[in-house]
Amino acid sequence: MTEVLLTSVLTCPQCGHARAELMPTDACQWFYECEACHAVLRPKAGDCCVFCSYGTVPCPPMQEGGSMSGGGAC
Repeated sequence: MTEVLLTSVLTCPQCGHARAELMPTDACQWFYECEACHAVLRPKAGDCCVFCSYGTVPCPPMQEGGSMSGGGAC
């Protein structure tokens, strides 16, 4: 069994600012505001959350083998 990582570095696609964030284990994070340029990030089409779209580590449900069918794992 692989350990679930709870920290992911989110990188803003607009300005390139990166910040390590703690991922929630009980909910998807649909929005994230970049602290540098204040852009509001939303998941890319087909992704369940901002961590799966812009993070270095996918969200905990995806790490646990979640399926993207039916709108995501979260």
